[in-house]
Amino acid sequence: MNKNRSRWMSIALLMGLAANAIILARPTVAAEPPEKPTFKEYLEKSAVSRETIDRFLRGPSWSQFDPEVGYILGNYLPAEGIDQSANISTVQTNGARTSFMYAGRKCRINTYGDSFTLCEQVSDGETWQEYLAAHLGEPIRNFGMGGYGVYQAYRRMLREEKTDHGAEYLIFYIWGDDHIRSLLRCRHAIIYQWRDPQEGRRLQGNFWSNVELDLATGRFVEKENLLPTTESLYHMTEPQWMAEHLQDDLALQLFAFKEGRCRDLDQDRTNKLAAKLDFKFDWNNTATLRTQAGQLLDRYSLRATRFILDKARAFASQNNKKLLVVLFDPGRTMAELKQSGTRYDQEIVDYLTAEKVNYFDMNEVHIRDFRRYNLSFEEYKKQYLIGHYNPAGNHFFAHSIKGKVVDWLDPKPITYQQRDPQTIEFKDYLQGQSLKPATARP
Repeated sequence: MNKNRSRWMSIALLMGLAANAIILARPTVAAEPPEKPTFKEYLEKSAVSRETIDRFLRGPSWSQFDPEVGYILGNYLPAEGIDQSANISTVQTNGARTSFMYAGRKCRINTYGDSFTLCEQVSDGETWQEYLAAHLGEPIRNFGMGGYGVYQAYRRMLREEKTDHGAEYLIFYIWGDDHIRSLLRCRHAIIYQWRDPQEGRRLQGNFWSNVELDLATGRFVEKENLLPTTESLYHMTEPQWMAEHLQDDLALQLFAFKEGRCRDLDQDRTNKLAAKLDFKFDWNNTATLRTQAGQLLDRYSLRATRFILDKARAFASQNNKKLLVVLFDPGRTMAELKQSGTRYDQEIVDYLTAEKVNYFDMNEVHIRDFRRYNLSFEEYKKQYLIGHYNPAGNHFFAHSIKGKVVDWLDPKPITYQQRDPQTIEFKDYLQGQSLKPATARP
């Protein structure tokens, strides 16, 4: 009897150990009580209504559908400007934001990036490109778009620079979480909890091309848009489809987990990613799991940016174009620099320096400028920012970067070609227009 009892106890113990082993081998780890949704449930809730897609495709809308990068600029009058005013945001036939300064002249500078390149929250004539163009005496095109990551801006650049409106000089603008956006298949799945699509008038972050790390090889791969047609876009209305096609988007899950939006994280795939990026993920320290997820995501996204910049530089070199990278992050990087003198994106600065990439760091400009004032940091930022730059902020940026741009351009802009201290030569500048002296009025 005792032997039998002992035998059964041993069997029970072994079964218990086996059960624990199965639990430990599960691909996800729970860090929050079940009140938090699972990642699958979180994804299902990201689905939108058919009416939202209908309105987005029908327009008018802030954006318009694009099969490669998800969306490009549309024509819209969003009420998000200074003093709660509406700002006029319109697009030209070539996909660039409408510009006026010297529009009839040949353009040799194209700009790419996210909303700080587009210049959200100001009207067409209040962008930094327009202020800078006015100073230089030549046009600057604006191919920025709100919500883009580094990769989406790069793909847009590849496409536009192969057309007849390509330019010799390319300004490539990188803002705060642009690094993370490059990794996402659908940014909408991040912003849907706080960004109202306004029944389709302000839908952004639908599926687009992105980059991801192949966990088997440790190499970045470029991924095409999963919903490249207007018909396929309606899959975004299906909760099951959204969950099925985003559940293995590890960057998205890392973000949702570190923000506390879901309770589970794929342990197996996270470990593989961490190993490829030389990151030690300590699952036993449950109190820091979300912090670790954020740190791993930062490393993942910055490595992605290095990969993309390698490709952008190669493209520019192969096509006899010149590249200027701009860095600006008024939220995280500027705050870190002010507080400690360090920055989370130091890896990118080190990369640009080591590779001798031409770049301009607006974060450092603002920190130097801030120290000239007896203001709190928040008071200082209100001079220039209403979320994005206000008109004063765009003017400040334009005149902060002008020296870098003037030194970069060859030949120099006409405003810097003075051969005589009193006059400049207008020959060929006005494209054949005759310069007639003004007739005196009686």
